[in-house]
Amino acid sequence: MNTIEAEMFQKQCLELLDMLNADGLIITKAGKPIARVIPYNEGDSYLIGSLRHKVTIRGDILTTGLRWNSDDR
Repeated sequence: MNTIEAEMFQKQCLELLDMLNADGLIITKAGKPIARVIPYNEGDSYLIGSLRHKVTIRGDILTTGLRWNSDDR
């Protein structure tokens, strides 16, 4: 993880944001960490519903089709 002093971050902010990697960047002040900048992750929410009308479900998806008895030991 890369670290940078707050004063340098202020001077080079836009350039540093363009080069930001997945690990992010720790901003320090007087040698002590004060903030961490990480890339924004939209997550996987855009995938919800993306296969609608593209997948066909066959059979009962709520069972394995096997019969069992909980009293068997």
